Amino acid sequence: MSEYISPVPVPAPGVRPAEIYREIYGMPMFVTVPTGDLAASEDFWLRGLGFVDLFSVPGQVTHLRRWAFQDVLLVPGEPAGAAPAVSVAFACVLGQIDEIAGRCEELVPGCTSGPVDRPWNSVELEVVTPENARVVMTAARPLDPDGPQAGWMREMGMEVPRP
Repeated sequence: MSEYISPVPVPAPGVRPAEIYREIYGMPMFVTVPTGDLAASEDFWLRGLGFVDLFSVPGQVTHLRRWAFQDVLLVPGEPAGAAPAVSVAFACVLGQIDEIAGRCEELVPGCTSGPVDRPWNSVELEVVTPENARVVMTAARPLDPDGPQAGWMREMGMEVPRP
C-alpha cells in the first residue's frame, strides 16, 4: 500500500489547523447543498464554518473549500424542509471547535449542538446550516496509547498506534 499523507494534523495540544488548499484537483468526494439564497448560504459557510470561496459562477454554483478534500458545492435549489438524519463531517482541530460554534451561533442562534465527547476519541459539534444541511465538525483528541481510552479502543478491535 502506498503512503498517503492526510491534511489532518496529528492531534496534540496547541496543534495548528491545516492551511486552506486552493489548488484544483480531481475531487474524490464532495457535497452538493441546494439553497434558495446563494449569497446568504455562502456567508454562513464562509464566516461560520471557515470555508473559502474557491470559485463561483454567479447564480449557478459556489465551490467552497476548507482543507484538501473538504469541498462543498452550493447550488440554487429547494433546501430541505428539515435537517436530514444524514450528516456530513469535516475534520478540524480541537482549538477550532468552540470558535466555529461561536461564529455559527452569532450568525444563526440555536444552529449548533455540542460539542460532545465521542467514545471514538473525538469532539464533535453539530451545525444545522441555513439550508438545513447537518454538518458535523469533528476534532480528534490526543490519545495516550497507555490510557483508558486506548484500552477501550483495543477492546473494540481497533489498532492504537504507539509513537
